[in-house]
Amino acid sequence: MKTLIKNAKIVNEDLIFSADVLIEEDIITKIFPGISEEADRIIDASGKYLLPGMIDDQVHFREPGLTWKADIETESRAAVAGGITSFIDQPNTVPNAVTQELLQQKYDIAATKAFANYGFMMGGTNDNLEEVLKTNPRNVPGIKLFLGSSTGNMLVDNPETLENIFGSTKMLIAVHCEDEATIRKNTEAYKARFGENIPVRFHPMIRSAEACFTSSSKAISLAEKTGARLHVFHVSTARETELFRNDIPLKDKKITAEVCIHHLTFTDKEYETKGTLIKWNPAVKTQKDKDALWDALLDGRMDVIATDHAPHTWEEKQKVYTQCPSGGPLVQHSLNVMLENYRNGKISLEKIVEKMCHNPAILFRIEKRGFIREGYKADLVLMDLDQEYTVSKENILYKCGWSPLEGTVFHSKVTHTFVNGHLAFENGTVAPQHFGERLLYETEND
Repeated sequence: MKTLIKNAKIVNEDLIFSADVLIEEDIITKIFPGISEEADRIIDASGKYLLPGMIDDQVHFREPGLTWKADIETESRAAVAGGITSFIDQPNTVPNAVTQELLQQKYDIAATKAFANYGFMMGGTNDNLEEVLKTNPRNVPGIKLFLGSSTGNMLVDNPETLENIFGSTKMLIAVHCEDEATIRKNTEAYKARFGENIPVRFHPMIRSAEACFTSSSKAISLAEKTGARLHVFHVSTARETELFRNDIPLKDKKITAEVCIHHLTFTDKEYETKGTLIKWNPAVKTQKDKDALWDALLDGRMDVIATDHAPHTWEEKQKVYTQCPSGGPLVQHSLNVMLENYRNGKISLEKIVEKMCHNPAILFRIEKRGFIREGYKADLVLMDLDQEYTVSKENILYKCGWSPLEGTVFHSKVTHTFVNGHLAFENGTVAPQHFGERLLYETEND
């Protein structure tokens, strides 16, 4: 099967240029203007932008065990509609993916259900080091540790265990950093004032900037001590951004950081109107924090943009504060959000592609994805930057059926998404076939 994309404006490796792209089976084989070769399918991309497929390095697709909220099929379907062609899912499902057998079960499910390419993190706990060390770096992206409580029961709070994990593996260790003692102390203080129904505006005071910085700084110190590869998920505060460097190439960094769409989009002022729909862990914080995150993203201290896509049902999100779970759905709209920021002069197209495509591939050492290059997998997204649409319940593909962005008007649309050379999404319709493949990772021996 040959597909020829004609007359595209390609955004890739800090350049925007016009060219055609030839795909043969699942591989990009030619990139240059005026390709005249015959093809089974020809797509005229005049006036549109061709990007590498987005790689979301942090999602919670809820399968197995939490499938009333979401599942791999529904959420990967929403992902390809939003231009995400690869995702890395987290281990706090039910049961937690903390043994090799349980991890493999998730891969087995995805093999028959994933519309996008998939990777699953191995989960660390206070007592599973032996299982962690069995993880194969060739086909698993890394080890995930929760240093603050979140959905699931995976808190790792034993200092000796942490040092053993950090010092025993060469795999990337990704961490959720919030200091549990600080959170518990703050929670009890607010429960003493308000009972169970704490106003959600106090969420960033409970899961505070102090809790984030205390945990992140400890994790970084431990990584520096042990030489571990550390990736800090969803940085949310101005003070934390000062912990990271921008003076060395990403491929040489051993300590890296991610910023999420919601922390770049919302502030604590919006708890008044959106309430628990923007209750995440770590919490959405102040305008000062949001501004600092943008500065760190643009100057290279924040290496990648992700969603932390974590859906819950509408009914669950309506519960009182202490019973309302944290998290929300974002994979269908993350690229649109960033393109609105491009439209408003906040970020360039080249920088969006760097942070959402190139850098996740570099950081996780994903094999032959994340770039538009000859010989690479044909994971591609075609965008029309002059199509307007409004997010509504009628066009939301998440299983939970809601979005914190409902009512938002976007001025760009994904028109085509290719996964491994297959047209997985075209003009509002997701193909019925599952084209996702297991991601592979380059190792130090490659």
